[in-house]
Amino acid sequence: MPCTVAALSEEERIVEIRLESDQEKSILGNIYTGQVENIASNIQAAFVQIEPGKRCYYSLAEAQRAVFSAGRKGNGPLRPGDELLVQVSRDAMKGKLPALTSNLNFTGRYLVLTTGDKKFGLSSKLALEDRHRLSGWLKEEAERPDKEFGIIVRTNAADASKEEILKELEWLKGRYHKAVVQGRNRTCFSLVLETEPFYVAAVRDAYGRDLDEIITDVPEIREMILGYLEEISPELKEKLRFYQDKLLPLYKLYRVETALDAIQKEKVWLNSGGFLVIQQTEAFVSIDVNSGKYTGKKKMEETFRKINLEAAAEIGRQLRLRNLSGIILIDFINMENPDHRDELFHVLQKLLRKDPIKSRAIDITPLHILEMTRKKVRRPVIEDIRELTKK
Repeated sequence: MPCTVAALSEEERIVEIRLESDQEKSILGNIYTGQVENIASNIQAAFVQIEPGKRCYYSLAEAQRAVFSAGRKGNGPLRPGDELLVQVSRDAMKGKLPALTSNLNFTGRYLVLTTGDKKFGLSSKLALEDRHRLSGWLKEEAERPDKEFGIIVRTNAADASKEEILKELEWLKGRYHKAVVQGRNRTCFSLVLETEPFYVAAVRDAYGRDLDEIITDVPEIREMILGYLEEISPELKEKLRFYQDKLLPLYKLYRVETALDAIQKEKVWLNSGGFLVIQQTEAFVSIDVNSGKYTGKKKMEETFRKINLEAAAEIGRQLRLRNLSGIILIDFINMENPDHRDELFHVLQKLLRKDPIKSRAIDITPLHILEMTRKKVRRPVIEDIRELTKK
């Protein structure tokens, strides 16, 4: 089935890839006027339809911050038939329904407005100097007593001017008003606000400081990205390039097919001769690190340390490339030296901080298994590939 691919390349290697069927667009991030179909108290959830027959999962904990439409007021218990504004927060994956939230998010390149949490927050990846400067620029807005939304400052804001930050804030307020204020009066099952195309979101989420160029060979996509940049980030327009070499297609130049083939294989070779085995189960992702063909002459403990550190770097890339999420268990090669284990744990923590999706290393268990989590947002790329190939 024809599809559109967006890929992020760093140091001549693809580190992220997103696919979407040309016939079936993702609904992730869309805001709807949904209707409660029924309440499942035993699992503390409700099932909400966003269009006739399109059921989604809605946690009852979300009801505390629900934005009701159709004239309902008050904070009484959620009831079948209630109409409320909801946003798709997680794609359908592994047979599970899409998930909805009442914490409506309006995401820009530098800021995110949120309806559920009205606090002011900054990305933990921002340097202390940047945090002080950005807090000062947004202090007046953050301290407004009548503020109807929260503000989160993204990592990208470190490179933005005050003018760019405040301009985007006004743009996001407009989207908020369209969805939350006007959306309360929309009819049931309305698509209140459609999110940007996934390839525009990929440009939006890329860290501007490291962005060298944006390349596409599709005229319609070029126009969409150009329109977005003119409105939101005009300073990036000069980085947009239209690729026209018919002898060497863009997907071959960046070896997109090779990356998609590699994603479908469980084994990933390391430069040292070691390898990873990555397996997705129903409950968690399992990653096994093996010494493989490594023939280093150094003593065994140093050999294992070298392979594990190389494996950690490749695992950081593979999590993003394959979009693996949920509980992730990594079986590194056992090391007796506790300093080496601590080093490995902190190196992986540092690598995970570069991931745009929230990821966290938890602990190394007594069985030497490293436990970590990565937030579920989009389904794994392998599921996208299988879905596309079977249609």
